[in-house]
Amino acid sequence: MTRRTIAEIKARADKFADAFEDYDPKTTDQNAPLPPVMAVKLAAWRRDVAERELADAVQAARKQQLSWREVGDAIGTSGEAARQRYGASA
Repeated sequence: MTRRTIAEIKARADKFADAFEDYDPKTTDQNAPLPPVMAVKLAAWRRDVAERELADAVQAARKQQLSWREVGDAIGTSGEAARQRYGASA
């Protein structure tokens, strides 16, 4: 699996958000277990939202002059890895 760009992550999160906003629940949906495919889609949406929030937080931190080393420490990686991953969006 190839790594998605920040722009792709944001676009996918927006797509999932639109789908959830457009969903019209039925009375039979209440307290019903999620079908497996919906559970996977929900988990993917949550991951995309978290990745988007992280990218936005990194961008804000960089605007406040946080170093790549500090960003890397905060997310559990090296500063260089953080720069490679988020540098284009920061």
